Amino acid sequence: MRELTFFIEEKDNNKRIKDYLREFGVSSSLLTKLKNTENGITKNGVFAKAIETLSENDVLRIKIENSGHMPSPTQMDIEVCYEDEDILVLNKPAFLPVHESLNHRGDTLSNFVSFYLNEDTAFRAVFRLDRDTSGLILIAKHELSASKLAGKVKKDYYAVASGEIKEKGTIDLPIARCGESIIKRKVSADGEKAVTHYEPISIKDSNTLLKINLETGRTHQIRVHLSHISHPLLGDELYGGSTLLINRQALHCKTIYFTHPITEKDIIIDSEFPDDIKKLI
Repeated sequence: MRELTFFIEEKDNNKRIKDYLREFGVSSSLLTKLKNTENGITKNGVFAKAIETLSENDVLRIKIENSGHMPSPTQMDIEVCYEDEDILVLNKPAFLPVHESLNHRGDTLSNFVSFYLNEDTAFRAVFRLDRDTSGLILIAKHELSASKLAGKVKKDYYAVASGEIKEKGTIDLPIARCGESIIKRKVSADGEKAVTHYEPISIKDSNTLLKINLETGRTHQIRVHLSHISHPLLGDELYGGSTLLINRQALHCKTIYFTHPITEKDIIIDSEFPDDIKKLI
């Protein structure tokens, strides 16, 4: 259970509770849950209806129940980069899926989070990384954090691409499924819009370290776009990258930027490159 307290200021005088909460980012579905939770909404310590009005110096509190069920817990050695009552930031190693699937039970990031938090609540990854991509991933600890962060996190990816790329650029090409494959993607006119910005950082042994930012979040977007311009990621065998120097796609989510969903402060979190990418650069 997460309890949040709001101290009402003059500018919110005579505002209805439900309007105040909706402006803060409480979704209509969460507002309904608060109404159905015992003392889910209180004003000055007394149960309050969402249609009641607020006055300056009122103290409004809400109680968010952590609904849902975690997968089975699994102990793993994963770096915790940041944590508070509302969010958790982890440095995901390569070769670890984020979510459980038919072929992965008990060996995913969600299983570690279940073990680490030791709480039966939904697993809420704000965004996902491919199994073989390493780097920072943001976990929301409750529904309000999840809804306020969705689509609001900026990410700096770093990748090692084959060939020499000397100028920064943008790839604006739609991406679709590749034939009947449920995994592979391709650039296709009938695909979904996908925009990738890239900037060369350094060149070594005819390979280029790139900083990459995405406007969209399509499956395999970075891998597909760079392969399409004849610069596949090293280690990315699926899209034509050489596996001589690294045995997975050389892609790492190094830095994330976001506004904290509750304190509304700007946060930047950075991570180290994993050893296999360090060796490349």
